[in-house]
Amino acid sequence: MTPAQNDFLHRAYDAASQAGHIFAEMAACEAALESRYGTSELAAKDNNLFGMKQHQHPVYGTQVLPTREWLDGKWAAVNSSWIVYPDWKTCFADRMATLKRLAPAYPHYKNALAAASATTYVMEVSRTWSTDPAWVCSCGEIFLASADSASHIVSNPTHQSMLIPGEGRAEKVLAIYDAIAGNWSATETNSP
Repeated sequence: MTPAQNDFLHRAYDAASQAGHIFAEMAACEAALESRYGTSELAAKDNNLFGMKQHQHPVYGTQVLPTREWLDGKWAAVNSSWIVYPDWKTCFADRMATLKRLAPAYPHYKNALAAASATTYVMEVSRTWSTDPAWVCSCGEIFLASADSASHIVSNPTHQSMLIPGEGRAEKVLAIYDAIAGNWSATETNSP
């Protein structure tokens, strides 16, 4: 992990903690994955660490940017409205509010919010968070060829194997979490 990545994780952890996130360390790791350690355009310019799209009733500013969405079984180029946050703390607080608001409609969010561990939280939230099919197989052939891939496959009643949606995303977040290995209080910084 680079010093810049380590610094990002500590600042994100501080912001998530200040926002009252239920698993601040894991939220910081999710933000690192989703924002490329704060270097994505949304993160750098708009403090949007999770790629949060604008709510139906906007509270914060809006930035319209092109993106790709997985729609009807294929990638489509679309312009989307993204939230512009005043700071990282607000971004983490809004993420928690979004998960709580959507929990009645998305069982995985409900399970994530009720999780007893950070690992369970990220596994559950990842199952619904993204439309990207690559999160299912964590970079396709490389993932499938790895020795660890057997742990990501479950048997269904017809004895066919299938990959768990969101498993690849969760594994990437957990890898970031493992890389910092509980060293969350090593740096005291202020979040943007």
